[in-house]
Amino acid sequence: MIYATLKTIHVLSIIVWIGGMVFAHVFLRPAVAQLDPPVRLRLMHDVLGRFFKAVLVASLLTLVSGVWMLGRVAKQVVQSGGSFEMPLAWTVMAVLGLAMVVIFMHIRFVLFRRLGGAVAASEWAAGGAILAQIRTWVASNLGLGVLVLVVTLMRWTP
Repeated sequence: MIYATLKTIHVLSIIVWIGGMVFAHVFLRPAVAQLDPPVRLRLMHDVLGRFFKAVLVASLLTLVSGVWMLGRVAKQVVQSGGSFEMPLAWTVMAVLGLAMVVIFMHIRFVLFRRLGGAVAASEWAAGGAILAQIRTWVASNLGLGVLVLVVTLMRWTP
């Protein structure tokens, strides 16, 4: 029961994170591109602020649930006399997932903070440049997230 609950939390957190990146990158960003810089940057700052709060929770839930499930499986294998060897797909998922969290933390605690400063100071050109950096990193994270899903769903092994 606990494993199923953790897996549900894990998957739902990933859906929020990846789904939000798809929405922001593919739908919201092009729609607001036509707005004047002050309006666009204030709107994006507000939307990203809300989204990043959700992603902070989702990324931490993903990490905690993933580590817990991994530890639980390893413990069961060892307790039954076996030797636990993490499958390649799980290793890829864990490494790329950690990379995604690191990238998100950079976006949230470095770039987004700078964006907030530019918006507060009405420095629209600087804010636009920072928003472009955020977009690049979000695109990278989205690519990694899709790769994790493909590896996991295809159960990729050499």
